[in-house]
Order: sequence, then C-alpha cells, then structure tokens
Amino acid sequence: MNISHFFEHWNIHENPFRGEEARHDSIFARIGLGDNPNPAASHSDLEKIVGELSRPSTSIVFGEKGSGKTAIRMQVAQRIARQNTESPDNRLFLTSYDDLNGFLGQIHTRIGGDDPAASLRAIRLADHLDAILATIVTELVDSLLGTGSDESANDLGPDVRRKARSLSAENKESLRLLAAHYDLRDADGHRATSLHKVLRDGIDRSRLFWFALLAIGWMPAVAVIVWILLEPPSWIPSTPLWVLSLCLGVGYLAIAAKCLVWDRFLLRRLGKKIFKQQRSLPRTEFAYAAAFSKLPQSTRQTLQVEDSETHRYDLLRRLQSVLESFGYQGILVLIDRVDEPTLVNGQTDRMQSIIWPMLNNKFLQQKRLGVKMLLPIELRYALFKETSSFFQEARLDKQSLVERLTWTGAMLYDLCNARLEACRSPDADPVTLLDLFAEDVTRQDLVDSLDQMHQPRDALKFLYRCLNEHCSNVTADQGAWRVPKLVLDSIRRQEVDRVQQLHRGIRPA
Repeated sequence: MNISHFFEHWNIHENPFRGEEARHDSIFARIGLGDNPNPAASHSDLEKIVGELSRPSTSIVFGEKGSGKTAIRMQVAQRIARQNTESPDNRLFLTSYDDLNGFLGQIHTRIGGDDPAASLRAIRLADHLDAILATIVTELVDSLLGTGSDESANDLGPDVRRKARSLSAENKESLRLLAAHYDLRDADGHRATSLHKVLRDGIDRSRLFWFALLAIGWMPAVAVIVWILLEPPSWIPSTPLWVLSLCLGVGYLAIAAKCLVWDRFLLRRLGKKIFKQQRSLPRTEFAYAAAFSKLPQSTRQTLQVEDSETHRYDLLRRLQSVLESFGYQGILVLIDRVDEPTLVNGQTDRMQSIIWPMLNNKFLQQKRLGVKMLLPIELRYALFKETSSFFQEARLDKQSLVERLTWTGAMLYDLCNARLEACRSPDADPVTLLDLFAEDVTRQDLVDSLDQMHQPRDALKFLYRCLNEHCSNVTADQGAWRVPKLVLDSIRRQEVDRVQQLHRGIRPA
C-alpha cells in the first residue's frame, strides 16, 4: 500500500504532512493566511509579535530552523494588508529587509579584502539605515513613475500622481532629495527628471538664469566686435570698445566656467562624498552626481551631507512625512533569513556582525517605525554572552523579546488536526489525527511524541515518516488503515535522535 491509498481511504485529498517550508505550503496558506485563519495555525506568541499595528513597535524573536519564523513573517504581512484595507487613512508601509545578498556583497566589494568575515564586522547601523531607506524610496519612486511591481505589498492608492502634485513644497523637496540619495534604479538622473515632471514643482529659476546667460551671454561681446570691424563713427574711440568687448568675453568665459566646469566639479565631489558614505548601495559616483544635478540650486546649497546616523534619522523623518501624505502613518520593517546570504553561509559570527549594529534602542524605538526581527536561535546563545553595557544600549526589555519560539506537543497536535481538516473532502466525515492511529495509541501518546519534535517542521516530518513506514509494510488488501503503536514508538525514537543531532550541529536538517 502506498500513502496515497491510505489518504484516499480517509477521504483526504492532499497530504497534510508534506509541507516543510511555509513559503511553498498551500495548506498553510489556506489555514493560516485566509480571511478567517485557524487559530491552531498560529503560534501563541503571534499577538505579542504583531503588537498594535496602529502604533508600530519592535519585536525580536529567536527560533530554530522550522519553528515557524517565516510563517510568522507571512502572517504579520497578512495582518498589515488587512489593516491597510480596513483603515485606508491609517496604513502601514511594509518593507521586507530579508534579501541581503546585494547589500552585503556591495559592502564586501567596497571594503575590499579577501575575508568576508572582516567585511561584515565593519557593518554599521548607518549601513542598515541606508539599505532600508533605499528599499523603501526605490519602491515609492517606482509607484510614482508607474514602474512598480504588481506584487508590491504597498498601494499608494488611486490617482497617485494627483496626490503627488498636491504634496506640500517641503514634502516635494524631501521626496526629490530622498530619490537623489536612495533611488537604486536611477543610474543617470533620468528618473529624477521623470519625478520632477510628475511633481510639477515649477522651474528652478536660479538654474534657468545661469543657463540663459550661458546661451546668450556671448552675443554682446560679438556684437561689439562686429561693430568695431564695421568702422563705427570716428568720434567714438575704438580702444574703449575693445576693452568693453574683452570684459564681456571674459565675463562670458567666467559664466561658462561656472556652468560647465565649476558646478560639475562640485556635483562630482558631492557624488564622490555620498558614494563613500553610503557603502551598502550599488550606485556609482556618477549616478549620485547626475541625480543631485536635477535638484534645485537652493536645495543643494542647504544640503547637509554627513556620515552619521543623525543624518539618516533626518532623512527617515522626511520619508515618514512624505508617506503620511499618502495615508501611511508608519513603517514596518520585516527582517528574516539572515542566515541565508552567500557571505553568511549560516555562520553565527557573521550573522552577529550583521544584526548587532541594529540592536540599538534609539533605532528600534523610532517613532512610527516598527522592526520585526525573526532571528536564528544561534544568535540567542551569542546574545547572552554579551556585556551589560551592550544590553543597556539595546534595551531588549523594551523590544517585545521572544527568547525562543517553542511549540508544545498540544499546540502541534492542534496544528496537525487543523491541517487534516483543511485536506479533508468537503462531504467526508471529520477525521482527527488520533483516528489515523491504532486503538492502543492514546491522544496523550501523540501529544508526548509531538512534544519531543519541538517545532512544526519536525512534527510534520515525524508524522509523514510514521504513515510512510506503516504503508510500506502492509498490502492494500489487508485493510490496515491505522498506524500501530509499534511503528509510532519506533519512528519517534529515530526522529528524536535526529532532532538531537540536528541541535548539536552534527547532522543536516
């Protein structure tokens, strides 16, 4: 007998114990992400992690592989989507800071050297702020220019360009400044020009004045020279005319030098300075210079470019003000999969180099900013080795800390029953997990066995192995539709040994 025959007997049209990764698990999508999610599909700490969405806050969660961190991330995103639909004037702008390969690779390239660990140790909080701001600003500009992805979790609403044109002068200036700093898709200033057209924020009179002088400033000098060559009246001395033409020519050359040489030099120097400061972004000096050249002269003159966190916090406040004009009252950043980037490769010290700079109370407690960190359990062990001064700076007592994302046997039993119910044929009789096992297997036997698995991924593997082992040792005509206790105990011992070896790091998952 194979496992398909087994499930067919119980009128179960889909294997409920097959999914091991939440992103690819259709059963979890049905029971955990629908309009009415099954409570059994959510971890008991979910409400603490989500917090009050109208006032976004920080949560830090440590969990083992397979404990449900990715599922929680998806559930948080689903909660935010529902909140944004129900309260269009009190929405949260959601950004996922989990694809770190590009940013980490850029830092490693910029710092140089052959040791990725050394490059990661040089990461600062300012680098993370740049990366987060760049992710949000690029998506925001995409939406304004109509080049955004349909899969984006954020919708600026209908007639977004009309809303953009109605922004205050201060917010328009902030938006253009943010785009010049952080628009990752603007390599030559063309998107800055397009954004200027979308905003319709008028003409830069200072810039127009200087280019008008450059365009017509040569005419007076040429006119005087032509007049001299045409022999003006004898009573007009020619020497003063030559001096006048010389002065006009020198003045024009000075204007040309300012517009074509000096301004470009200043822009190039500005681009180089920002390029050195924003180490985590894959932009060139030319891209920065081209983008800043589209800003009004008055904005560039008042621009304070500092390699400090204070400068980034000021830009963050500007971004929050712009987003508020589109109905977003806060920003929520989801941080996950920090063990997956190529340069990290699951090594604890490298993950620590990435995350520790963000464990800063000022950053984590920014007004209208929520940061949800879903971190590997290895970082929990490293965290508790830190000094008291580190904890004083991080103030983890304020960050809704979940030290370990654990599942009890009862929680896993309810989860498995919910998955069974989701896979049952609509017209079939209800089936529980206990029904699949022999009469000498009690509910407490199953709860105790699942309790030793600790987390959903291992619980699903355990049950799948129990069913597969039973089916592979009986024939279809035997009619043995229940798993005996002997198989349950045997597989439980094997799986407990596997889980223990996994936790000790001596075998793969």
